[in-house]
Formats: sequence, C-alpha cells, structure tokens
Amino acid sequence: MKYLLALFLLGTTLVASAQKDRLNWLTDFEKAKKKSEKTEKPIVMYFTGSDWCAPCKMLHLDFFATKEFKERSKELVLLKIDIPRRVDIISEEQRVENNELVKKYNTEKSFPTLIAINHKGKVINSINGYSYLRDPSKYFLFVDSLLKK
Repeated sequence: MKYLLALFLLGTTLVASAQKDRLNWLTDFEKAKKKSEKTEKPIVMYFTGSDWCAPCKMLHLDFFATKEFKERSKELVLLKIDIPRRVDIISEEQRVENNELVKKYNTEKSFPTLIAINHKGKVINSINGYSYLRDPSKYFLFVDSLLKK
C-alpha cells in the first residue's frame, strides 16, 4: 500500500512540474491583442508547420523548450500560428484564422517565422528560418530586443 501511495505521489509531482514548464501559447489573435493591451507586453507570433516543418521542430527543442526562453516568455504574449498538413491537428475554424494571419503577416510563407507586434497589430520586428547548425542565438537576440523596449 505504501508503495502505491509513493508511486502515486511521484506521478502527481511529475505531472505538476511538467505542466508548470509549459509555455502559455494562445491560438486566438483577438485574445492575444486584448492580453497585450492589458499587460502592455508585445505579442510574439510563431508561424510553424508542427507536423511537417523540420526546422520548426528543431527550433522548438533548441529555443522554445529552454529554461532561458521560458523565463523570458513571462514578458511576452505568445501566439502560435500552426499550419499543419494533417487535418486533425487543428479545427477548420482555426485553420481559416491561421491562413488569414499568414496572408497578413507572413506573406513570404516562411516557416519557422517569429513576428513581434504591438497590441495594435504593428510589426516591431521579425526573424525567420532556422539552420541545421542548430544555433538559437539569433532568436535569443530577437527576444531580448523586444524586452529592452
């Protein structure tokens, strides 16, 4: 019985700590704008192809999953714009909204792309692509430039 209780507590602790480390990605542009207005934090729009874009997957591991980014992200409003090929990953309504945001902000249709905007939708800065050399330093400079403003 004690063994089961210890196992349960360990599992609960692991789940709680995993949830604590998750980033708070929004997927609704209007909600992100409202949060940005309220908090006066810039919005970082992340254009990704979650199921097909190899550089996006590498950027996730090398940049977004780091403690350094998680700490910096507290001063940002994060908005994920996913353009997956599989139809079961996002809803049709989300797909339509995401495609509209690509047309407006990511006209080159480059993945991955980060575009920083203010609460009015004005572009502040952007960065795109990710090298197979797997050096996220330019992305950290991008985020740091937003935090200095």
